[in-house]
Order: sequence, then C-alpha cells, then structure tokens
Amino acid sequence: MTEVEPNIDNYLDNHYIQKSNWLRAAVLGANDGILSTASIAIGVASASDNSETIVLATLAGLIAGALSMAAGEYVSVSSQTDIEQSDIEREKKELAEMPEAELKLLAALYEKRGLKKKTAKIVAEELTEHDALAAHVRDELGLNEISKAKPIQAAISSCLAFISGGALPLVVVLTLPVQHLKYTLYVSALFFLILLGIVVAKTGGSSVFKAIVRISFWGTTAMGLTAWVGHLFKITI
Repeated sequence: MTEVEPNIDNYLDNHYIQKSNWLRAAVLGANDGILSTASIAIGVASASDNSETIVLATLAGLIAGALSMAAGEYVSVSSQTDIEQSDIEREKKELAEMPEAELKLLAALYEKRGLKKKTAKIVAEELTEHDALAAHVRDELGLNEISKAKPIQAAISSCLAFISGGALPLVVVLTLPVQHLKYTLYVSALFFLILLGIVVAKTGGSSVFKAIVRISFWGTTAMGLTAWVGHLFKITI
C-alpha cells in the first residue's frame, strides 16, 4: 500500500491560529460597533426623549466610529509593518556582513529549543543553504505569514465589522418606541454581544462560557456608565 504524503498547507489551514489576524480585526470591529453605538444611543436616550435627536446621535456615532476604527487599525498595523520591515532589512545586512556569526546564532537558537548541538548545527546549515533570510526572519525574529501585519486588510475588516455591529443598535433605535428605549437598547445590545461572543468562541475554538461572561460584564459596565452620564446631564429638546 502506497503511503500518502500529508498536505502541509491543508494541515495548517485546519488550525485556529490561521484565522487570528482577520478574526481579531473583525471581532474588535463588530464588538466595538455594537457597544459604542448602543452606548451612545443609551446615553442620549437617558438625556432626551426626542427620537430625532437619538437617531441622529446614533447614526453620527456609527459613521464616526467606523471611520475612526479603520484609521486606527491602519495606523497601528502600518507601524507594526514598518518595525517588521526594519528588522528584516537589518537581518539582511547582518547576513551579508557576518554570515558565520549568523549561522552560529541560528544553531544556538535550535539548540536552546531542544536539539542536540550537532543536530542544531546541521539544521542551521541546511536551512541557511535553502533560504538564510527566511530562516532568520522566522526563527530569530519570530515573523511568519500567519502573524504578518496587513494594514489595508485590517482597516477594511475593522470598518466593515464596526458598521455591521453598529447597524444593529441603529435598527433598534429606528424601529422601537422612545419610551423605555434605553432599556430595550441595553437588552438588545447585550443579546447581540452574546451572540457575537458565541460565534467568536466557536470560530476560534475557545470557551463559549468564558466569552459570554467576559462580553456581558464589560458590555453592561460600558452601557451602564454611559446611561448614568446621560442621566446626569438630562435635558429636554
């Protein structure tokens, strides 16, 4: 019977870590969209009974939040990319100027991770012969395709996720009566957050219970504080 060689790409694709980059941006955006937009709506609803004012404030919060999320993600991830590229350029220079020292460093890294001295040297030599820069970038700097920063992807994912999440409280504001709106907003937003927590936990292979507790606690805290602030500045418009 012929032994079938495993497909390494398919094997890696089955791991949750493969989803970490886009999942982090999407979760952060959707969670922030629901929580920020709902909190703004609750705060304004606690201060005013005017439906137009509440809708306008909620819509403004949704638009501003989405743009801010995209800009923030792009700037922060771009900074990470600049740092990564700077380290790679430095590594290229070191490999050109002192290849023997870099080879010894690579062997020392493998030895520290558990390989025998002789084995570590052989591995370092073979990987250096294959692609010296790739070996050092991966094993010395800890960079790979999974963790590689992608500014545009992160910005777009965060923006769209924020809009998707923030649209839910906006729909509640547009469809439900103003009376007791702050309470219906809280219940609906908490429901949306819990659903998001469950989806994230299932997608990432983590504990559903922990996700629900975490998202419920911080969601309640944020919306509760915003409602309190709105109540303090209660106005009639």
